[in-house]
Amino acid sequence: MVRHLVAAVLAIGSFVGASRAEEPAITHSFLATGGATYIKGGDGKILWEYPQGSRDGWVLPDGSVLLTITKNKEFPGGGVVHLSRDKNVLFSAKGAQSEVNTAQLVGDGRYMITEAGNDPRILEFNKDGKIELEVKITAQTKDHHLQTRMTRKLPNGNYLVPQLLDKVVREYDPKGKIVWEAKTPHWPFTAIRLPDGNTLIGCTLGNLVIEVDPKGKEVWRVTNDDLPGKPINDACGVQRLPNGNTVITSHHAGAKDVKLTEITRDKKIVWTHKDETKPGIHHFQILDTNGKALENTGMR
Repeated sequence: MVRHLVAAVLAIGSFVGASRAEEPAITHSFLATGGATYIKGGDGKILWEYPQGSRDGWVLPDGSVLLTITKNKEFPGGGVVHLSRDKNVLFSAKGAQSEVNTAQLVGDGRYMITEAGNDPRILEFNKDGKIELEVKITAQTKDHHLQTRMTRKLPNGNYLVPQLLDKVVREYDPKGKIVWEAKTPHWPFTAIRLPDGNTLIGCTLGNLVIEVDPKGKEVWRVTNDDLPGKPINDACGVQRLPNGNTVITSHHAGAKDVKLTEITRDKKIVWTHKDETKPGIHHFQILDTNGKALENTGMR
């Protein structure tokens, strides 16, 4: 009888293992910005690409793509370009200082960018390229490149600004008044205001991501010490998915290294992305999971 019981348990165990093995692996399609700019499908194939380097970007609901362009000959101070999927230019603006690090569509035909330079600022343009709003950013000016990164306009009309070398994330109102701030343990790159009022922050070369409450107190963090294989290599872009998982880019990852890592709240790795592309991913936008479009891709 014992022998039969053991055999039955082993059989059940084999069935459960087989069932788990049959669960489909997670796939994501995503937009990647950085030294290479492209949209990759869940099967790993390139679906769309742009021949210039970029720093930030969005695939918008109509399928068009909004990109922050890395400074180059055409855009000496960086800039922003809005493209249809067949690469017709719908909007374009050039930065007037050292570089542009952020682009966001913030209304019908209204675009927001951040400019780094001696006069760091947030600008909003109308569809005709006219500046409609300017918000001064209180930041160090000795290193323009390390002033700001993924600024986001919030639903309340304020702006959430990661300030790298200052090691602080600040919320500014439209008049430039600082209404909230949180100190960070390393250079903040991405700051995401979550629905519960907490803020998720990617801390670049600290290779960590933290979450702080409305008082700026740290309530969660993940580092390489929590993850097998230590996959985080310059935690720049971060995205919180609707299911609560967090995806982190490794900007300094090269060909065949882990470039994107998805973890659960309890810090279990459930998906990674590697490819043969040499440039790392500066920031990204996860577009779907197993072929199903995400309902909210704004938490990035």
